[in-house]
Amino acid sequence: MVLYTTPFPTSCLSALHAVSWALIFPCYWLVDRLAASFRPTTYEKRQRADDPCCLQLLCTVLFTPVYLALLVAALPFAFLGFLFWSPLQSVRRPYVYSRLGDKGAAGGAALLGEWKGTGTGKSFCFATANLCLLPDSLARLNNLFNTQARAKEIGQRIRNGAARPQIKIYIDSPTNTSISAASFSSLVSPQGGDGGARAVPGSIKRTASVEYKGDGGRHGDEAANGPAPGDQTDGSGLEETCIVRIGGEEGGRPPEADDPAPGSQARNGAGGGPRGQTPNHSQRDGDSGSLGSPSTSRESLVKARAGPDGSSSGTEPGSNSKLLYKASVVKKAAMRRRRHPDEAFDHEVSAFFPANLDFLCLQEVFDKRAAAKLKDQLHGYFEYILYDVGVYGCHGCCGFKFLNSGLFFASRYPVMDVAYHCYPNGRGFDNLASKGALFLKVQVGSTPQDQRIVGYIACTHLHAPPEDSAVRCEQLDLLQDWLAEFRKSTSSSSTANPEELVAFDVICGDLNFDNCSSDDKLEQQHALFTRYKDPCRLGPGEEKPWAIGTLLDINGLYDEDACTPDNLQKVLESEEGRREYLAFPTSKSPAGGQKGRKDLLKGNGRRIDYMLHAEDGLGPDWKAEVEEFSFITQLSGLTDHLPVAMRLMVSSGEEEA
Repeated sequence: MVLYTTPFPTSCLSALHAVSWALIFPCYWLVDRLAASFRPTTYEKRQRADDPCCLQLLCTVLFTPVYLALLVAALPFAFLGFLFWSPLQSVRRPYVYSRLGDKGAAGGAALLGEWKGTGTGKSFCFATANLCLLPDSLARLNNLFNTQARAKEIGQRIRNGAARPQIKIYIDSPTNTSISAASFSSLVSPQGGDGGARAVPGSIKRTASVEYKGDGGRHGDEAANGPAPGDQTDGSGLEETCIVRIGGEEGGRPPEADDPAPGSQARNGAGGGPRGQTPNHSQRDGDSGSLGSPSTSRESLVKARAGPDGSSSGTEPGSNSKLLYKASVVKKAAMRRRRHPDEAFDHEVSAFFPANLDFLCLQEVFDKRAAAKLKDQLHGYFEYILYDVGVYGCHGCCGFKFLNSGLFFASRYPVMDVAYHCYPNGRGFDNLASKGALFLKVQVGSTPQDQRIVGYIACTHLHAPPEDSAVRCEQLDLLQDWLAEFRKSTSSSSTANPEELVAFDVICGDLNFDNCSSDDKLEQQHALFTRYKDPCRLGPGEEKPWAIGTLLDINGLYDEDACTPDNLQKVLESEEGRREYLAFPTSKSPAGGQKGRKDLLKGNGRRIDYMLHAEDGLGPDWKAEVEEFSFITQLSGLTDHLPVAMRLMVSSGEEEA
């Protein structure tokens, strides 16, 4: 299949579209700014309350007539541009595919050689997030603003979180894995992130933190800030593995746990100034989520043969010997791995995106300028990106579309096939956007017999109004049908000639219903959940105890207790904090927000962002099992949703035997 790298088939049509949009854009921008000026966010209201001269209000009053005059002048040009722009949308392609140039050892082609379908299996990490990157005036309906700046900052945070070193913890003594509480306060990171780890109720774990110091400061800077967009990087930057050695001396005291490294500068996790004074999309020193601290959630406990100096014998000479590490762990490894004995995988609230993230599915990336900024930032880590997904203008029974689907996909592995479908049954305001489903087929390896190993990923965003359960159920039906059709049309295998092996089949996105609300019973009982498994769900209307909501209460986005990744992580560890800062099922909260309520509510908030995986239809005797599942706070203050991530381990029965 040919992947579309430009939105139009010819350069002439692309040029005509650029001219028409240039005529429309001034009017579009002025309307957006004018509407935004009358919809302040809670952060802006606090600023105005602290401004004795009311300068912001005065500026609004003065500039409003200017905006109106310019808008009247721009209307004729916008109308002329619309006459050209609208018919062009009938030949516009449904997405734009962007591939970064050769990334050397870190490129997708190199990744394909890492797994041959044999051995101990292969893990793949997926993440999904709703970013609310709408035109600024519409984003303010969700108490968010400055869409362009948010897009750039979101891209930096995701890239830095995914590109940080993967931590492997080596425990000297299998009988003593504790670290004294005093050592928690001594943990530092280049970004000053809060590295404290503690046992928390509700079966939710904290992330661990490491101190990472690079060669002459060079490597540390890369870990903190990530590669510049478009920079050529090698495999060592993205795939580097840090070996953290934890001593098991008698008494539970780790060696040199409380002694800072010579010449190192320890900083408190609170950073420079007081929290909550500036919005989180304005980068600040000490904001670990903003600057991409190498602090990381535990990936796995790996036994390694280490030399006398603590460096791994499997690494290049001099590489890890120059790194200083300090790690925090929960009292016992068994408690870290699973708080429920019957749970087969790890689960946590993490302040960072998982290290070595492979696939990223985003929703509500509606603004095209914001999508371009996000793409430029993410290309520092992901080689393959699809953006500007959807249709515009009139498209049969779908009605007129002013916005695209908002779907955005990034991958480290090569994309083989793509398909997009628009849901035809949207209603009301939702019908103005071309919400739909994006289907992708990626290659993740090849067998020694040159059989391709592939995976299928579907990214979607369902109808939003809570009262339209029937609409969402129809869309779930279409999603299943389209996915089956996509797999059938793109498969080159047959029983007699199995040219491909399927490693995973994943669906992720914002489904706009939760598994606890009595108003969403139709969606909870949909047949999709018999074909695909939800790691957070016990059954219709019943969540696992550790699962929490992914929809934040928009009134608390800029509160000091929740406006940074570390603070929001701590808040979500407690039941009281979740009641304060998460949105709850609609049947329990007819007024929307739950801020200030102290009564016990059902569940741990509205979980409307899903990651589902299939257990059937994979390669012969293959199975995909969840290794880790995390709720991520790294985008606190930048969106009203919590991103979620899932790591799948793909293995075969033969490997286990």
